[in-house]
Amino acid sequence: MRGVFLDAGTLGQSALNMGALECEGIEWEYFDSTSPAAVIGRIATADILITNKVILDEKSLAAAEHLKLICVAATGTNNVDVEAARRRGITVCNVRGYATPSVVEHVFALLLGLMRHVSDYHRAVQAGRWQKSVHFSFLDFPIHELNGRILGIVGYGELGRAVARVAEAFGMRVMIAERPARAAQPGRVALAELLPAVDALTLHCPLTDETRGLIGAKELQAMKRGAVLINTARGGIVDESALLEALRSHHLGGAGVDVLTREPPLDNPLLSADVPNLILTPHVAWASRESRQRLVNEVAANIQAYLQGTPRNGVN
Repeated sequence: MRGVFLDAGTLGQSALNMGALECEGIEWEYFDSTSPAAVIGRIATADILITNKVILDEKSLAAAEHLKLICVAATGTNNVDVEAARRRGITVCNVRGYATPSVVEHVFALLLGLMRHVSDYHRAVQAGRWQKSVHFSFLDFPIHELNGRILGIVGYGELGRAVARVAEAFGMRVMIAERPARAAQPGRVALAELLPAVDALTLHCPLTDETRGLIGAKELQAMKRGAVLINTARGGIVDESALLEALRSHHLGGAGVDVLTREPPLDNPLLSADVPNLILTPHVAWASRESRQRLVNEVAANIQAYLQGTPRNGVN
C-alpha cells in the first residue's frame, strides 16, 4: 500500500518520533507541504492519505482511484469533502483530545499575559524604565487577578470543560454559553445574557455555518468595558475588524488571538502595529511537542485500526 503525508511540515516532524506510522505493508512518502496544484498528482496512486490542512475536495478525490483511508491530522475536518469521500467508500477519520493540555495552557498564558500586562512590562524593562525607577518596582500598567472574576466559555466540549476546571482552580466563576441554534440546556445561558456578565470570554467551538461571525461588533459592544477576549478556536468565529475597533476604542481591555480567518495571514487588520493590549500568536495553542507526538501516535492508531478492520474516530 502507498501512504502519502501531504503536509508533514505542519507537525515539525523533525522533532518527533514518526516511527509509529511505519507499519508493515505501507510505503510512505512525506511532503513538507503540498500546493493545490500538486494535490491530484500526489494522491493519484495513494491508498492512505494523511492531511492536516491540505484541501481534499470532490475533484481531487475523484482522481484518487485507489484511495481507501484519509487520516486528518487534526480534529477539524472542514478541509475534506467528507460527503464526497463517503460516496466513494473512502473512510475519513480524525484525532480527538490530543491537544487538550496544550490548548488549555495556552488559553491561560494569553489570559494571564493580558490581565497582568506581561508583555508591556517586559518591553518597559527592555526600554530602561525599571533601571530609572525611583522605587523598587513601577506600576505603569494595571495588574488584575483572575481570582473572583467571571469566565464565559463558548463551546463546552472537551476543551471547554478542561478550561473550566483550570479556571475554577484560579478561583474564577464559570458561565457556559448555550449552543447557537440549539435547544436550551440546564446550566447554560444565552450568549446575549452571558456577554455583559463576563470579565473574560474564551472560544472553543468549531467553525460552522452557525458559528461563523458569531462574535461581531454587536457582541463585542455587549461585553462589559475592560473585558478580555481569548480565541484559540477558529479565526472566522470573530469579526476581526470589529475586534480591532473594540481594542482601539478601549472598550475591550485586551484580546489573546491564536487563530485568524486566513492563515498564513496577509492583510488581516489585527496585524496592525498600533493595536493596544493584543497578544497574537501564530496558531500554536495546540503545538506543544507532547501534543504533536500524541497526534502522530493517534494517526498511527487510526491507520492500524483501519487495517485490522475496526476503524476508529470515523467522521463519515
